[in-house]
Amino acid sequence: YLRWINLGSFVRPCGNTLLALIIIIASLVAISSTDEDYYGLLGVTKEASSREIRRAFKKHALATHPDTNPKSEGVHTRFLRVRRAYEVLTDEDLRRKYDRYGEKGLQDSQEIDGYRSYDFYRYDFGVYDDDLEIITLDREDFDMAVNSGELWFVNFYFPNCADCHDLEPTWREFAKEMEGLLRVAAVDCGYSGDVCKRKGITSYPTFLLIKAGMVEKYLGDRSKESLTNFTMQFVKNKVTELWQGNVFGEIERAFVSGIGWIITFCAETGDCLSSEARQKLAGMLDGLANVGWMDCSRQPDLCASFDVTSSTTAYFSPSIQTEKQSTLFLQSLDTKEIYSEVLVFWMSSFSFGQAGLASHKYKKLKVLLKDLHIQVGKVDCITQAELCGSLYIQEPSIVVFKGLGINEFEIYHGGDMLYEVASFAKDSVRAHVTTLRPGHFPSDRKEPWLVEFFIPRCPPCHTLLPELRKASVQLFGQVKFGTLDCTVLKELCRKHNIRSYPTMVLFNQSSIHGYEGRHSAEGIVDFVEHLVNPVVVTLTPDTFQKLVKRRESTEAWLVDFYVPWCGPCQALLPEWRKVARMFSGIVRVGTVDCGKYQSFCEQEDVQAYPEIRLFPQSGSHPDRYQSYGGWSRDAASLRTWALESLPRASEDLSPEDLRKHVYSGKEHWVLDFSAPWCEPCQDFAPEFELLAHMMKGSVRAGKVDCHTHSQACEKAGIKSYPTVRFYPYLGSSKQDQAGEPINSRDASGMADALRRHLRQLSARSPRTSAKVKVSLLCNLAITTVFNLT
Repeated sequence: YLRWINLGSFVRPCGNTLLALIIIIASLVAISSTDEDYYGLLGVTKEASSREIRRAFKKHALATHPDTNPKSEGVHTRFLRVRRAYEVLTDEDLRRKYDRYGEKGLQDSQEIDGYRSYDFYRYDFGVYDDDLEIITLDREDFDMAVNSGELWFVNFYFPNCADCHDLEPTWREFAKEMEGLLRVAAVDCGYSGDVCKRKGITSYPTFLLIKAGMVEKYLGDRSKESLTNFTMQFVKNKVTELWQGNVFGEIERAFVSGIGWIITFCAETGDCLSSEARQKLAGMLDGLANVGWMDCSRQPDLCASFDVTSSTTAYFSPSIQTEKQSTLFLQSLDTKEIYSEVLVFWMSSFSFGQAGLASHKYKKLKVLLKDLHIQVGKVDCITQAELCGSLYIQEPSIVVFKGLGINEFEIYHGGDMLYEVASFAKDSVRAHVTTLRPGHFPSDRKEPWLVEFFIPRCPPCHTLLPELRKASVQLFGQVKFGTLDCTVLKELCRKHNIRSYPTMVLFNQSSIHGYEGRHSAEGIVDFVEHLVNPVVVTLTPDTFQKLVKRRESTEAWLVDFYVPWCGPCQALLPEWRKVARMFSGIVRVGTVDCGKYQSFCEQEDVQAYPEIRLFPQSGSHPDRYQSYGGWSRDAASLRTWALESLPRASEDLSPEDLRKHVYSGKEHWVLDFSAPWCEPCQDFAPEFELLAHMMKGSVRAGKVDCHTHSQACEKAGIKSYPTVRFYPYLGSSKQDQAGEPINSRDASGMADALRRHLRQLSARSPRTSAKVKVSLLCNLAITTVFNLT
């Protein structure tokens, strides 16, 4: 405020006393506004990831730690300040408050007083943060990553664990070996303890192989060879044997879809790719190229038609037009070298004469991006006007081309700092976002497309782009992603009535859906998954009366009354969808738009938004409901509240119950062994109760108090809490009191594990075996009669 006052004209009539007073006030204002910027303290941008923030803090900790600067004045206070910046920016909720309100928004948060030793930051902190091949998963991105449909192999470790540190070089070598084939990750259970608790991690290191709900625990030795052999079992990509009857049809079908072929020809002379290498290459090129092989010793004429006389590997590209260049022969037998040779990424600087990427930056980028298989080049749009026109490049730009051909590319719209450009290139080649043009706009495509309409000078648009790239990785194979610059393609934006930026629209053939939700990767994934598989029922006054008020006596409903313009209502939307997925088949979840049905909501006495109501199993009171009054509107809090209002599905078991019903009974059981003083057990209790509801009718759920019944837990081999075990009925009493361990600690993961066990039991059950035997005997009898006749 004081900056806008003409101090001279204001002070003259008042004399020196008032001038002094104003100077004092201005000084106080200046002091109060000298709070250091947390991002500036760590030397990162506001878009920095948790991994980048950790790396920056570690660098600062090693350079300025008080242990190494004991005589420096004020070093302790400065280090605590940096420690606070790191603490806030790596906590999703605190970071959001800080970004919005500054340090005033952090007044209610507890500040950690102190820091660890220099050796801790040197040896134990952010162990894998500097590794390109190993992805450090944090609490905010773990669920999105492992539910993405990709294959993940995760090392759960603890910073002070000696075995974990002994494993470091092996895990790094393994990650390099498997680069491009699966995602190799690490979770620091000291930093992300809640993730480790949910996954049931009780010892370190623990290895889990995860793919969209499937969880397999690795129990072998810790050599690179054993880890590789284990993971290769789960690489299921098809490798096709090609011969005269199928080769040309297979190649033609792939070319029509824009997919090339890598074929290894195995002859009597020379070396061809081994079956393991072929399988690995197929996994690395999943969706980008097909992999096959041909036995030239059995069909020499066919191999000769490809000009092959000895063992070799060749790539047949659908995007190369001239006959002479249609085949690329590959000399290497190394899968990573073949991958990088076939799938070449380019980052090009497009200039108009002199304006373009500075020569010193060009040289540095070539070095920075070399290890990522990204080539760096230049294009002058004055001499290459036709190419630039076809790409709709009208000003100096940096463009990343994503592999084969020039149709898939992304134009950079960020700052000109060297690390920003390199970071964009790295993220872009790993993501599946392309810049759209009129001829490639997805108006009539069969597959769904999510398009972001933006303008380059819009800051929220720049913030959304990295989130869009993250979401494209999670939804690869389900939805395609594109961006459209409305300053270049104005007509397309007008056609689709785009009036604000950024605007995201999902095009699914004739269906068009505007994006609703937060501008985050998690929100985007949630939005798409909800459209593909809706879990929340949109209620009208009529359907509310029919479905909720006249529900079945055994049916319960959760209903959110909201208005579209309400900020907290929009924030609740993704959490509400999570709740619906959690309660799928247990509680029905719906929404009522009170902006659209205002009189109806007034009739239902809805006075504030969002209003969350639980309509329990009705009995004789269908109008009865409970309103949610909690402060937290996250999915976990809402789930806990709703479960308390439902009839309990799990049972408390005594040692006698264990002997009579579990060990000697004729039903499947899943048990939670816990203790009342165990805090993780209390956190886990809602998950187990949800599991009990999900498996009701197929597996009974029981809880055993190991504090009261310690001997029963000792006999079952329980050594930590909570422990979850499955006790299947196999046609005889269950002599093994140890049961089968369930490693997951979230309800969906445990339910998936139990269903897999049940399918396996069904496949090998005595009844099934008997049916197979009868079928075989019948076939034998029919064959015998036929032969005799």
